[in-house]
Amino acid sequence: MNYYSKKPLLAKDVNELCTKYGISQLEASILLRRGIKSGEDIKYFIEKDLRFCHQCFNFSNMEDAVERINQAEEEGEKVLIFGDKDVDGVTSTAILYEYLKSRNIDVSWRLPVGEDAYGLSIEAVDDFAKEYGSLIITVDCGISNNIEIAHANELGIDVIVTDHHNPPENLPDAIVIIDPKTSDSGYPFMDISGAAVSYKLVSALRFSRMDIYGQDLCLLSTKNENGKITLEMMKTRNLVKKDYLCVEFDSYPVSIYQTKIADFLKGEMILVWNKEKEENTLKALFGNGIEFQLVDMRQEISKKYPSLSRIDLPALKQKSTIAKYSETELSDLDIFLNIFITYIEKKQEELFPSLKKDSEMDLQLVALAALADIMPLKNENRLFIKNALEKMNQGIVRDGLKELFARSNFSNKEITSTDLSWSIVPVLNAAGRLGQSNLALSLLLSKDPAERAALSDKIIELNEKRKNLVTEGETLTFKQAEESFKHFNEKICVVIDKKIFKGITGILAGNIMKKYSVPSIAITFTEDASVAVGSMRSCRSLKSTKFLEQFGKDFFINFGGHDAAAGFSFVASKTSEFLEKAKYISQSMNLEDENPTIDVDAELTPDFLGPEILETVDFFEPYGEANPKLLFVTKNIQIKDASICGKTERQHLKLLFDCKKCKFPGMFWGEAERLGRDFQKGDRINIVYNVNKNFFNGSVTPQMILQETPHTI
Repeated sequence: MNYYSKKPLLAKDVNELCTKYGISQLEASILLRRGIKSGEDIKYFIEKDLRFCHQCFNFSNMEDAVERINQAEEEGEKVLIFGDKDVDGVTSTAILYEYLKSRNIDVSWRLPVGEDAYGLSIEAVDDFAKEYGSLIITVDCGISNNIEIAHANELGIDVIVTDHHNPPENLPDAIVIIDPKTSDSGYPFMDISGAAVSYKLVSALRFSRMDIYGQDLCLLSTKNENGKITLEMMKTRNLVKKDYLCVEFDSYPVSIYQTKIADFLKGEMILVWNKEKEENTLKALFGNGIEFQLVDMRQEISKKYPSLSRIDLPALKQKSTIAKYSETELSDLDIFLNIFITYIEKKQEELFPSLKKDSEMDLQLVALAALADIMPLKNENRLFIKNALEKMNQGIVRDGLKELFARSNFSNKEITSTDLSWSIVPVLNAAGRLGQSNLALSLLLSKDPAERAALSDKIIELNEKRKNLVTEGETLTFKQAEESFKHFNEKICVVIDKKIFKGITGILAGNIMKKYSVPSIAITFTEDASVAVGSMRSCRSLKSTKFLEQFGKDFFINFGGHDAAAGFSFVASKTSEFLEKAKYISQSMNLEDENPTIDVDAELTPDFLGPEILETVDFFEPYGEANPKLLFVTKNIQIKDASICGKTERQHLKLLFDCKKCKFPGMFWGEAERLGRDFQKGDRINIVYNVNKNFFNGSVTPQMILQETPHTI
């Protein structure tokens, strides 16, 4: 039995959010209860514009990666993209492959198939060397492939690693590493998927075709207030702020060479918003002897946005959406930079007409990867998924996904992140789990409708086989899991059996974890029984990679992953040693409370409930990791009607509640036995529930999904 509580709030905090961001009291209350208080976090719930995403060149090594790939294009080199076999790896590969192919680069792809282990392999490197290849780009893998990358270096093959997994202590000797989790990545958000990293690389490669790419620019602005002149300068490169200098002058004119300004501006192209104003101020500061070559961006930008032609930077700041969410006071140059970025991105779309559509199609893959790899649905992950869902619900779906959608009963309903997680992600993942990841990638890349239809059918067939293998694995390990839970101090579960199919160890570990509420491991063996291959799924704040690190760096053949999920392999003869070490580690493990109090998002009175509650539900979409479905509590609500439905052994309850505005329907899955025992028609009860959308005959109505009917909350 879970215990439910509602965090208390101060009315002034709620009202402050409502006033500042123009949201409802209910939305503000839920944000605060979820710990979402800063404008930097709130904007990802309110906004959907991709301009709020982070610039791709925030990655400190991105320009190096772009330069190496552009060099490969210029010199006609052979390039190999090596990805992972899961949804994230397949989508990462598709995004990068399609773009490089569009540039007529001699590019091929390879994924692990059959019994292939995770990550770049020696065999893949050797095969590529035989084809006289010279550049490998890993996607969604590579950060732990030290040996394989060293081998590639020996053969004269450069390797660019693009990954998002937790990095090891010693990074591989790749020519470039782009991973948001490395300490020097420069990227402001570490929890993006491998496909998102691939998308950022493609975005950077697209930008490299602009004249402005690689140019050092300086934005300059002055203020003259009460006789004091303030001079602000910001260096930028590839739309990213690199340096900043602010100098104040109480008396002038002065010699520019007696200040830091001369060195700061040396060799820079200087962009200003109002050329005439800045020239006059600079002359007042430094006299007529210094000539500044200023570029008037207001004049240029006004050609595309005429309404800006007479507006100065301080006035623009008052209108700025970005400024509204900033927790610190933005300078005039911050506003200038944001306008400049918007202008350049618009110009880029005009120069390359296919860019917008190509990016939209890529984002659909990025959205799937975020959901498949259980990335937290915060920050820019929300924007990726919002934009992807918007296009999908407009019927604009990329080839490959279109075929899967047609086979998933998505017609006449609004597609949500939950639909993608339950109906599309497992199907695409099934191909990789059964050793045929190439089928999923071929589906996403194929230009032939007939081929895509056949591949879709094949992958759906594989998913049915995957379901049966999971059922067999659960049956096989049911007793072992129970005994393991006790053996490992009720801290972890470990199941081992050579009959477990290798591709479902992750699912099996996850299901055991959910059942026993402890981190769990499922292990099987390669066909020749020489190597043990396992997956770990973790919970209750235990980081899976940290757990595995305690075995020592020489124990595993390889291992890696995220905080919540990891994979590994070791020599089969070490199996007993693995179990002994796991038991030893478990003795000192500290897990979070197994049955924490569950916080409800809001208490709604019966007379408040009505169809408009769906507006709040939509506000918090998309739902997933770190953003679960809204959980409401309503007390003293009357059951107007109740009936039992369902043909399975465990039947369901269909309820109708009496609210002043409407009669509100609800479902209580698998709880038919409670009718007549715990409550009956006419009773008033307390309920904890989510609200879903019910689609029927073209209409959309809200429906409660009950989680509990506690008498006291």
